[in-house]
Amino acid sequence: QVQLVESGGGLVQAGGSLRLSCTASGSIFSINAMGWYRQAPGKQRESVAGTTSSSTTLYADSVKGRFTIVRDNAKNTVYLQMNRLKPEDTAVYYCNADISTNWGRETRVYWGQGTQVTVSS
Repeated sequence: QVQLVESGGGLVQAGGSLRLSCTASGSIFSINAMGWYRQAPGKQRESVAGTTSSSTTLYADSVKGRFTIVRDNAKNTVYLQMNRLKPEDTAVYYCNADISTNWGRETRVYWGQGTQVTVSS
């Protein structure tokens, strides 16, 4: 059984910062890509940032220069540092990870439960 547990969401004023954390636990053989998505009310879930097992990173255009994704392989954890937050960043943020289990014989994407980020103007 694999779980992703997120933390770090909350309420912040525009221009402020938050750091989200996501830790994977369970019978993990290896973790491949990890990333963050978000879903605002009435909108589709969208990719925010991602990182590969070799720490190559990708960002949505809307967050480039403001958000940083960092991965700690020793802790099976991925972080999302969010700076200069805007009201339009308000959403539920979800962590996901492509994880191999069963000695590498099974691979699938797992999702966290989501954490609310609210940015007030």
